[in-house]
Amino acid sequence: MKITFHGHAAVEIVHQGLHFWIDPFLTGNPASTVQVEDQKADVILLTHGHNDHVGDTIALAQKYDALVIAPYELAIYLEGKDVARTHGMGIGGPYDFPFGRVMYTNAIHGSSFVDPETNQMVYTGQPGGILLTLGDRTIYHAGDTSLFSDMKLIGIGQKIDLALLPIGGNFTMGPQEALLAAEWIGADQYVPIHYNTFPPIKQDGEKFVRDLQEKGLTGVVLEPYESIHL
Repeated sequence: MKITFHGHAAVEIVHQGLHFWIDPFLTGNPASTVQVEDQKADVILLTHGHNDHVGDTIALAQKYDALVIAPYELAIYLEGKDVARTHGMGIGGPYDFPFGRVMYTNAIHGSSFVDPETNQMVYTGQPGGILLTLGDRTIYHAGDTSLFSDMKLIGIGQKIDLALLPIGGNFTMGPQEALLAAEWIGADQYVPIHYNTFPPIKQDGEKFVRDLQEKGLTGVVLEPYESIHL
């Protein structure tokens, strides 16, 4: 399994020939180093409806007939934008797809989409984090969230191989909150996300990883288009 970071919160996962995307914000992402026209997509998972997370979902889904998995209200909205294959989900209910299992966790944040055609803001349901299990590996993408005490429950009863945690502050957890979240979650490895894309979320990812190491935890900074393997 290959996991590639594309800046902000956009993550690409390639597993058994399938291309998965979480929050594929490429066009307009100042941290992204790739063009959306050159990417492939079989499954797209969305944490919430903000434009910097929905990103290029519609274009990718229409080009490749990709399945879009999203919070229910966001899935319904995307159906209205001619996304042919959607699967809406709620918080806490796992679902077994042919490729693996998906479950949404809580995330403390907002969720709305500004329609570029009308400039109107559309409510897109409750935001979430995502637990994605492919084969014998589980990835936790926390989405945009502040710290909340129920993060202590996320790693109970299951092994999390990789956790992607926002550290940018202002809109999400900052580094100190993310360190506490990491202690609670108990993943094998952590990657900081959702930082340095825009001035309000400027942070030091390398320091975050050093602070993880001081707590006996393992982390790695991925620059845009860098990958790790699980």
